[in-house]
Amino acid sequence: MSTIANRYEFVLLFDVTNGNPNGDPDAGNLPRLDPETNQGLITDVCLKRKIRNYVTLEKEHDAGYAIYMQEKSVLNNQHKKAYEALDIKPESKKLPKEAEKARQVTEWMCNNFFDVRTFGAVMTTEVNSGQVRGPVQVAFASSIDPIIPMEVSITRMAVTNEKDLEKERTMGRKHIIPYGLYRVHGYVSAKLAERTGFSEDDLALLWRSLINMFEHDRSAARGEMSTRKLVVFKHDHPMGNAPAHVLFDSVQVKRVEGKEDTPARHYSDYQVNIASESLPSGVTVEEHL
Repeated sequence: MSTIANRYEFVLLFDVTNGNPNGDPDAGNLPRLDPETNQGLITDVCLKRKIRNYVTLEKEHDAGYAIYMQEKSVLNNQHKKAYEALDIKPESKKLPKEAEKARQVTEWMCNNFFDVRTFGAVMTTEVNSGQVRGPVQVAFASSIDPIIPMEVSITRMAVTNEKDLEKERTMGRKHIIPYGLYRVHGYVSAKLAERTGFSEDDLALLWRSLINMFEHDRSAARGEMSTRKLVVFKHDHPMGNAPAHVLFDSVQVKRVEGKEDTPARHYSDYQVNIASESLPSGVTVEEHL
């Protein structure tokens, strides 16, 4: 499968209702906030995790779509798979001395692990498989408007031990956001895709992941999360035809419903406008959802 021939940027809009999209373990698992603006934040690694999880579900038994960075995986064991497949004996913390063998080890990791050839990886551990710079990068997501986290008390009817049967019900707390619309920017480099083997099929899978990742990530903590819109900018030239920020600025999200200074409660409270008629030459736009 040939690698992608075009550069892309994308804008993803998704929302959360009565949930915690990305808790901060250093703040009692409160939803992440920008302290200056009170806008909600979601980290890039959180979103990449959801993409990985979707790929695992869709491509569970397909060769070439294993996930390198997965829960409880031992990275050195992941690296050993390349050496065993190529019948090469690993040296502690070193790539093979022969340049061709070193290239083969890193190439094997790209060919077999979707997230390595997509996001890249630093694999210079005890069993060294090299370093890969991935063609796909995702920024932090931030909410369109400030958010106000709520703390909700909950109770547990069951007890852990028999000795606690006569005690009062266990009390707990959870943090939620009543509603928040989040925006994230992403980048896909055709030139870096050439180095990792990121293909057109991989790109189509990435778009499906962004659209459907919340559909398979339901939990009591996250409430209702949904992808609302995916806007993809495609460049004619692999190096790009316009700066990314110019394209991102063409996507405007405005509040259109509800009283002024009141919080939004639904995606329909916003309007998304894309200035497609004023896009730079050589760039086309495609809307999903």
